[in-house]
Amino acid sequence: MSIKILVAPSGFKESLGAEEVADNIEIGIKRAIPDAIVHKVPLVDGGEGFTKTLVRVTEGEVKEIQVRGPVGKSIQSHFGFLGGSEKKTAVLEMSAAAGLRLVPRFARNPLKTTTFGVGELIKAALDEGAERILIGCGDSGTNDGGSGMAQALGVKLLDDSGKQIGAGGENLRKLRHIDISVRDKRLDRVEIDVACNWFNVLCGPSGVARVFGPQKGASESDVRKLEEGLENFAAVISRDLGVDVRAINGGGASGGLGAGLSALVNAKLHPRFEVVMNYLEIDSLLKDCDLVLTAEGGIDFQTPRGKIPSEVASRAKKYGLPVIAIAGTVGKGAKINYAHGIDSFFSILDAPCSLAEAIENAPRLLKNSAERAMRFLMIGRQLSF
Repeated sequence: MSIKILVAPSGFKESLGAEEVADNIEIGIKRAIPDAIVHKVPLVDGGEGFTKTLVRVTEGEVKEIQVRGPVGKSIQSHFGFLGGSEKKTAVLEMSAAAGLRLVPRFARNPLKTTTFGVGELIKAALDEGAERILIGCGDSGTNDGGSGMAQALGVKLLDDSGKQIGAGGENLRKLRHIDISVRDKRLDRVEIDVACNWFNVLCGPSGVARVFGPQKGASESDVRKLEEGLENFAAVISRDLGVDVRAINGGGASGGLGAGLSALVNAKLHPRFEVVMNYLEIDSLLKDCDLVLTAEGGIDFQTPRGKIPSEVASRAKKYGLPVIAIAGTVGKGAKINYAHGIDSFFSILDAPCSLAEAIENAPRLLKNSAERAMRFLMIGRQLSF
């Protein structure tokens, strides 16, 4: 009787999309177990691929557009419309306008990068008659609290002299007043839902600048400046708009974009996997499989905080299924995942190499890793204890 395997991976940031990851894992599985029955459900978490995946599964439409990128230059971006919705629903991902992939390595400085292009995507969706907008937050290269996004939609973020503050997280320290009187009026008539990491908060010991700033190029000194800016941002929002965003669930998503969307354009924040599962159903497949393989670019102590491998494992455990996770890298505190439904995990790397080499060779490394995992599984099936 053939083994039935569900392959439900995330993408590998700056390397492979979730569909490519799933395809390569399947090839590796088939090398070891040619008659294995493999079901693939590539998953998105609000980051890269969110828009096109949801458009594809709903048979919708993708729209191409030029927007201001995270370093201020015009870039090619996109948004889409879902098919089969009662309301005309636009879908977009912040990473298509302000993602880390769009920030050249020499320019990775979240003090200066902006979400202005995200606001332009929202505006384009409104121009096309969107009645509802679904936004994916993930894979960001910014830490500006969504200030650029808000400015693109007419929100005035003013300094001591009554002038608009500049772009980037560093300028949030100059914010003194928020004026939403000339904000795009269409925002009052549209429903905006945001899929985000529910565990990310704006400020405090686990604030987004401290946790994710270094990944975006921030030095220790930069992190302090970003924290000061976000604390000031939250204080001015509280005073001028009567909304406390310091510790709301999801407020820290995408460098604080979650907080900006919530407070400045009246968006509703949701756990990202909860939103995705409205469109990508895996429970029916879990009921009829023997093993689950999931994957992500990195597995560490943060994985249980809303990352795809942990979410997949949680669902798999409801059906008593074993779960293997394949990762680009295995980081600090990864053992915590054993307590969250992942039974085994390992890195795809089979020899020391640079990040550039790992990215270039990711397809081959994934195939080889999946094959090794299946060969270990076959050995285990021959043993009795």
